[in-house]
Amino acid sequence: MSKALIANYPDIKKYDTFPKLLAYNAQQWPDEVAMREKEFGIWNEFTWRDYHTTVKQMALGMYAMGIRRGDVVGVIGDNRPEWLHAEIAAHAIGAMSLGIYQDSMNQEVAYLINYAEAKLIMAEDEEQVDKLLEITEECPCVKHIAYHDPRGMRKYEDDRLMSQETLLEMGVKLDQEQPDLYDKLVAEGKGEDVGVLCTTSGTTSHPKMAMLQTGPFLDHCSAYLRADPKYPSDDYVSMLPLPWIMEQVYAVAQSLISRITVNFVEGTETMMSDMREIGPTFVLLAPRIWESISADVKSRMMDATPLKQKLYNYGMKIGMEALERGERSPLAHFLLFRALKDRLGFTNLRSAATGGAALGPDTFKFFLAMGVPLRQLYGQTELGGAYTIHAENDVDFDSVGLPFDNTEIRIHEPDDQGVGEIVARNSGMFLGYYKDEEASKKDVRDGWMYTGDAGYIKKDNGHLVVIDRIKDIATTTNNIHFSPQFIENKLKFSPFVAEAVILGDKKPYLTAIICIRYGIVAKWAEQKGIAFTNYTSLSTQEAVYDLLQKEVEGVNATLPEAHKIQRFVLLYKELDADDGELTRTRKVRRSVISEKYKEIIDAIYSDTDSVHVDTMITFQDGTKSRIVTDLKLISLTDPSSSAAA
Repeated sequence: MSKALIANYPDIKKYDTFPKLLAYNAQQWPDEVAMREKEFGIWNEFTWRDYHTTVKQMALGMYAMGIRRGDVVGVIGDNRPEWLHAEIAAHAIGAMSLGIYQDSMNQEVAYLINYAEAKLIMAEDEEQVDKLLEITEECPCVKHIAYHDPRGMRKYEDDRLMSQETLLEMGVKLDQEQPDLYDKLVAEGKGEDVGVLCTTSGTTSHPKMAMLQTGPFLDHCSAYLRADPKYPSDDYVSMLPLPWIMEQVYAVAQSLISRITVNFVEGTETMMSDMREIGPTFVLLAPRIWESISADVKSRMMDATPLKQKLYNYGMKIGMEALERGERSPLAHFLLFRALKDRLGFTNLRSAATGGAALGPDTFKFFLAMGVPLRQLYGQTELGGAYTIHAENDVDFDSVGLPFDNTEIRIHEPDDQGVGEIVARNSGMFLGYYKDEEASKKDVRDGWMYTGDAGYIKKDNGHLVVIDRIKDIATTTNNIHFSPQFIENKLKFSPFVAEAVILGDKKPYLTAIICIRYGIVAKWAEQKGIAFTNYTSLSTQEAVYDLLQKEVEGVNATLPEAHKIQRFVLLYKELDADDGELTRTRKVRRSVISEKYKEIIDAIYSDTDSVHVDTMITFQDGTKSRIVTDLKLISLTDPSSSAAA
């Protein structure tokens, strides 16, 4: 990063809270665009002056309704400017913000609200208000619910309900009565204050809440900017959930420091087209989204003409070959990648990242060959999000790169191969878990965060390699160690595989539960003239089993003999966060899978070739459906011979 660029960044020692940084930006660059939001097909722009004015009015409105320093304000809804307004407004009056995933079920929301004792909930619309009112008796701590979108709200009669418009009017009135109050409240804020209660992924139980101090968090985000610079001219499209730590890094903290423009899409169904319109210079997408984009590209090629399919296959071939040589293929760019990048909205990308879970090397190579400057991140909520990244010209598919300049990493109790628990510390480290001192002491010892991840540091380039969660590294009865996640990522590179769970811990050999990617497999089945009615019907088709068997055999060809998948089954439904099978960041809850599908797992490790299923599934709207079917169990090799080997 140039010295000139560093000089343009605010002094985060002086402006050590989000509201202070926002006020500084509004004073220095009042007419510069800070955010855009697409609504009814039109991109609306908001300047730093607009941003600051709304936050000021909202903060004073919160103060007028009785929210004070140390209180908790919950925020739930899709990614919108109002989400950021609510969070920074809470900080301005000394309150803490708690982000709640918008697709959380009622009991998840109730747990978080009660645990944090949130007094005010800022909700986006009728859907979220419905959710909150349904749990009203369970959450006596909630005194106020303010909503942004008034559509459908007239039918409610609840003393706690208030429109955001009314809240802002309260703020304007208080500002007229006490014109110096807001500046006084913001000045009282300190970087050591806890500003954000950020939920952890909760792969094994209820999520914990990491207490993040805004000063250290901003310092850590500055270290990230030194590793991967952002500029005021950059555009970022906010698509990942704002309660997630990495979206807090980009859409909130880095936006305030570097003044990147944050863009909010109209909806999930328009996400890719909206991103193409913006042509962002930087994107962060979860591995599942990169996998989905890759699968969608391959799916579209299924509908293409024979000539286009040949050009695609040839372009990918020479592009991948050039990548293996550490080069870029001009011919592949001309034939394929130039148009493909434009179609995806990736033409202007200067930097792209993935994090939150491992991304398979095959998917990684697919985008690098295309010319997408993709880099892997690694980190934890407790350490301010990501703290390692690949350097621009130093991408190692197996690693997560090098640590930021404010971060130290070591391997605790390494074995003969140098593999042990990853332990880290940095300037953005959390203060501890909210109301859980015991968990804080367990995870943080002598100032180091014990991540629970197994990994090692490469001797040749110093890169960190993350293998898997220590508790998830499995061992067969033949004492063969394996990483389920590594094999699952290989399976998910297939456009036909949405999710996979590798089994084999304390078992004689490895097996898999696979969920088909319904949209793409359905398109394939239609082309083949295969009749089906729904997901369950499609997943039981003989031809679909044959299709997936070829995909699994292709993965097996890349694995050591002891790590090959011996049997698999296609699950009758998709794994779902609402059913507790995945976290809200789409990580597999293995203990839930083991318990919920015990009969299927037992059948996989038996001599039978099918398992009968008679169960009820509950949809998000509360409706239920009975599923009665027989699942085939496919053997790829002779399990007994593999076990003996």
